[in-house]
Amino acid sequence: MKNFNIRKVFLMVADVVILALTALLSNALLSWYGIITNQTTLEIALQPIRIFGMIGMISLFCFLLLFVFGAYNKVWKELKANDILMCALAVALGLALSFIFAYFMNKPATIEFMVLDMVLSVAAIVSFRLAFRRTVVQLVRAGEITNEEYDRTLIVGAGKAAQMILQEIKNARSDSNNPSNIIMPVCMVDDDPSKYHTRVMGIDVVGRTKDIPLVCRQYNIELVIFAIPSCSEEERKRIMGYCSESGCRIKTVPYLSQLFQDDGENTQILSQVKDIKIEDLLGRPPILFNKKKIRDFIYGKTCLVTGGGGSIGSELVRQIAKYHPEQIVIVDIYENNAYDIQQELFIDYGDALNLVTLIASVRDYNKMDEIMREYHPQVVFHAAAHKHVPLMETSPTEAVKNNIFGTLNMVNLAEKYRVEKFVMISTDKAVNPTNVMGATKRCCEMIVQYKSQQGGSTEFVTTRFGNVLGSNGSVIPLFRKQIEAGRPVTVTDPNIIRYFMTIPEAVSLVLEAGAIARGGEIFVLDMGDPVKITTLAENLIRMYGKVPYRDVEIKFTGLRPGEKLYEELLMDEEGLQKTDNKKIFIGNQIDIDEQKLLSQLDELHRIVETNDNDATVKKLESMVDTFHHVTN
Repeated sequence: MKNFNIRKVFLMVADVVILALTALLSNALLSWYGIITNQTTLEIALQPIRIFGMIGMISLFCFLLLFVFGAYNKVWKELKANDILMCALAVALGLALSFIFAYFMNKPATIEFMVLDMVLSVAAIVSFRLAFRRTVVQLVRAGEITNEEYDRTLIVGAGKAAQMILQEIKNARSDSNNPSNIIMPVCMVDDDPSKYHTRVMGIDVVGRTKDIPLVCRQYNIELVIFAIPSCSEEERKRIMGYCSESGCRIKTVPYLSQLFQDDGENTQILSQVKDIKIEDLLGRPPILFNKKKIRDFIYGKTCLVTGGGGSIGSELVRQIAKYHPEQIVIVDIYENNAYDIQQELFIDYGDALNLVTLIASVRDYNKMDEIMREYHPQVVFHAAAHKHVPLMETSPTEAVKNNIFGTLNMVNLAEKYRVEKFVMISTDKAVNPTNVMGATKRCCEMIVQYKSQQGGSTEFVTTRFGNVLGSNGSVIPLFRKQIEAGRPVTVTDPNIIRYFMTIPEAVSLVLEAGAIARGGEIFVLDMGDPVKITTLAENLIRMYGKVPYRDVEIKFTGLRPGEKLYEELLMDEEGLQKTDNKKIFIGNQIDIDEQKLLSQLDELHRIVETNDNDATVKKLESMVDTFHHVTN
């Protein structure tokens, strides 16, 4: 029996048979009782000619009421009082209806018969369900039958976390509405040799983590739960690689430091088990940030976010909102993105959040001056920028107008309106840039550092990080679209590598950097080892349950204009300084020749006004010494 969709039908037929048999048995017992007590049989039991009519009525009415009461929505492994009560009530009402119906047909049944039949029917129905459930569980676990209700599950790790998961699954087994009820633990793996070939709460430990792909094939596994919250970064990366090779859906327990941080020690572990995300394969835990410093930085202040509808800007707005600012002002030129984050925050906070959403461009000095004059922000987060490398290669004048002169407008206005802190979002592509976008962002860093050198009341700071998973223009959304459309995944070069971080990490870096900044710093996040884009693509394909190069082709298209194989985070001359957060470093401020920079900016402005792309790129090369334009 490979498909178990007939479970409900089988139970219904079984109940009808049980109800008929218990009615016959009740009548037989009462007849026997009447004989041994010398009572008239007809006073206690039913006449043979009536019993078959009663069987039909009892079976019909009891079956209908069991159905209405939900007796066929589940089968039980553990028995609860309300389950027995539900069956007893359904059978009692069914027998009462049968009794009333028989009475009006002048074929009444005795009270003794009705009571005895109810007791026997409830006992038989409950006992049958318990036995049936145990049989189903054993057959599903053994792979003899399949059932869409259950996910045949491999648990990676046989320690405390795995035991907690197994206990929660056991506790949830009698509750059909509990999501954990669909998990069917089949086997476990663990790298501890002493646990191999042992049993944990009835579940066999059948191998080690390196055996995960083989175990999943042998046991027809559909779901893998990674249950080792205390393992190291490297171990997690290695084991996650085996999990992704299995082609199964993967869920993972958070790191131990995060496991109970929100709800205390009584938190159920299964509630924190989440679907694996591509960032789980990066080989490092999420970076933790000093929330108290960020709260002190944001609380009760008016914060303006340029590019507030973009991937980074919108996450900035989300996180700022959690720290109770006086007001948030979103500025974005793209109304759709601005509208989306505005509506999201309205749903989440309603009138509790003082939110202003404005459509404007940082290129428009007069408009931005009007906004700054009206709202007087104490903190400005400058996330507005053109960031797409290939597009900026074909439109360098637009990159300069938006990135460089938009930033120049904002720093001048921040100084004019005595903003307390100005935090600019930069990129690792600003380090030894090979493309126009990177060169413009390096110019932005120079502008911010120049303003910081001037002193004044505003503290200017730059934050620099690598590629952001899931952001607009990131490779992950592109890869997902290609896989879901059944198309080849395109990677520029088999050896291309990148540093990656999540959007929440990037934004937390921005906020903590703003909190600890004293002016002029470039804050850099230590993002661990770089990741090969090819490996990222392969893992993402496996997460869809497909095999790279067999089910989904990976095509190498060649480096795009301005693209390089690897990216640095720090220029050689900047050096490093540690901060309280061991993952955040500060690059030393580089002295900027202010007059030279201002003169170059004036000349660059004149050039871009002519929309001369070639002249614009040449001027960028003269302004940024480390800019070596690669056109591929």
